[in-house]
Amino acid sequence: MHVLRPCWSCCCLLLFCSLGIQGTPKAPSAAPEQVHLSYLDEPGSMTVTWTTWVPTPSEVQFGLQPSGPLPLRAQGTFSPFVDGGILRRKLYIHRVTLRGLLPGVQYVYRCGSAQGWSRRFRFRALKNGPHWSPRLAVYGDLGADNPKALPRLRRDTQQGMYDAVLHVGDFAYNMDQDNARIGDRFMRLIEPVAASLPYMTCPGNHEERYNFSNYKARFNMPGDSEGLWYSWDLGPAHIISFSTEVYFFLHYGRHLVEKQFHWLESDLQKANQNRAARPWIITMGHRPMYCSNADLDDCTWHESKVRKGLRGRFYGLEDLFYKYGVDLQLWAHEHSYERLWPIYNYQVFNGSQEKPYTNPRGPVHIITGSAVSRAGRGLQLLSSCYLLGLNWYQPGSRLP
Repeated sequence: MHVLRPCWSCCCLLLFCSLGIQGTPKAPSAAPEQVHLSYLDEPGSMTVTWTTWVPTPSEVQFGLQPSGPLPLRAQGTFSPFVDGGILRRKLYIHRVTLRGLLPGVQYVYRCGSAQGWSRRFRFRALKNGPHWSPRLAVYGDLGADNPKALPRLRRDTQQGMYDAVLHVGDFAYNMDQDNARIGDRFMRLIEPVAASLPYMTCPGNHEERYNFSNYKARFNMPGDSEGLWYSWDLGPAHIISFSTEVYFFLHYGRHLVEKQFHWLESDLQKANQNRAARPWIITMGHRPMYCSNADLDDCTWHESKVRKGLRGRFYGLEDLFYKYGVDLQLWAHEHSYERLWPIYNYQVFNGSQEKPYTNPRGPVHIITGSAVSRAGRGLQLLSSCYLLGLNWYQPGSRLP
């Protein structure tokens, strides 16, 4: 009887063969990806943001012709971003601001460096001043695995239907997942839209991991709060983005609730002083004050944190927004579309029975968190309001 002994030479051969099949690990890429735009509230400008996997120079080449040389140049900077996951994956986020753009003119651009360039994209510079009607696509809660609204959004963007996108929180589900690979995949998915339009954001609850680090690093918004709260002007509107999440994730600092509240009040005071030029004041935050869904979210409670503040008494937003005459409040979080009558403190303040949105005595709330769940529904309904040029509702009329 012979004892079978392991053949180590065979095992080694199999191991080497398997390694040979896998090949050499792919070198990190210097090619730009995840390209997207934002507007930093500087007329005649647009900011381009993208990702590489190695440090490279940050340059954008742009011009007016769709083909041929791109004669204009702009340089910027990059910052390393290390995800908080176990692999500690490192990305390099590049930011370049283009200035001196002609209002309403279409530009062609590519971004990168001699180590690798993106393909060419197109965008139209925003018009200056208040005397035009912006067309906005507004939605929240868009995932990487079930982006039902995205095909419609891409098609509409290619047809030039929008001037900007407002994404009201919750990206990718979640950007930090799988060591931030889900975030990478999501940013690639939205590139056909976000590389052509200013993609303006606010944080949602699904961005919370590692103190909102993926959100703060990947998006470049106006102001100095890493995109948690900021404001900007677009046509006749002053748009204020803020974080509802400071009321819920208090372990990152209760001081953020107070700091944001005081910033909001100061910004609203300035906006009211400029009502003659920009009569609209619009806010966008992720978790709504009111909703009709029966899911035990904050908006289903009478004394919701966003509406009434901490302990039902401190830094509530409904009274603040009412005091300064906010006209339109945009929300998401609920995976549904809902538009309320003008409302304050659970009382309806319609302008009249025939024309509830003309000369209203309270703000209008719109929830548009259905991008993830039903194909384009929230996007379609809300964009139809804005494509009318903001004509369905008269803003600012209840101020003294």
